[in-house]
Amino acid sequence: MMAIWLQIIPALIMGYLLGSIPFGLLLTKAAGGGDIRDIGSGNIGATNVLRTGRKGLAALTLLLDLLKGFVAVSLAQLFLPGAITFAAAGAFFGHLYPVWLNFKGGKGVATYAGILFGLFWQGGVVYAVAWVGALLIFRISSVGGLLAALIAPIAAAYFGRYDLVPLLSACSGIIFWKHQANIKNIINGTEPKIGKSKA
Repeated sequence: MMAIWLQIIPALIMGYLLGSIPFGLLLTKAAGGGDIRDIGSGNIGATNVLRTGRKGLAALTLLLDLLKGFVAVSLAQLFLPGAITFAAAGAFFGHLYPVWLNFKGGKGVATYAGILFGLFWQGGVVYAVAWVGALLIFRISSVGGLLAALIAPIAAAYFGRYDLVPLLSACSGIIFWKHQANIKNIINGTEPKIGKSKA
């Protein structure tokens, strides 16, 4: 029992520290764009970075937020094989609640994608297709993220990864909870589309 905890605790810490790196905030400040939390939704993710008008910076933020989830899982697979899902959970919660920003982080959509690619690539592909497909159709970032999150645990079950269904169901549920305001805006028809500023 003690041996497994010697993997779980380091996996959680490693995952959390990687996930808590606020790339959107760091990149925007480095590029002279000020504090990303002062514009738009106040979020540190790629969608809000896009509201600065810097598409390249937003794309880089998305990529790095995805990679930190993927790297956390990959490192656990190499060094902490008994606690891979704990590393994934740590990265996810690190992005949502980074200690460096008073536990006010992003909404987890990109980091969730990275976790999925690390856990089982098929799930990552399904997630990405759903996310990008919904973005292209609806041009609303939150719709893409919510649809992808909804599909993630279903994809795990379809590919026989029943061991991942509890974790992914929890992550998807949290993403829906973090998007409560967005869901209300979608229902009311006031959710901003990609490329348009948020009042």
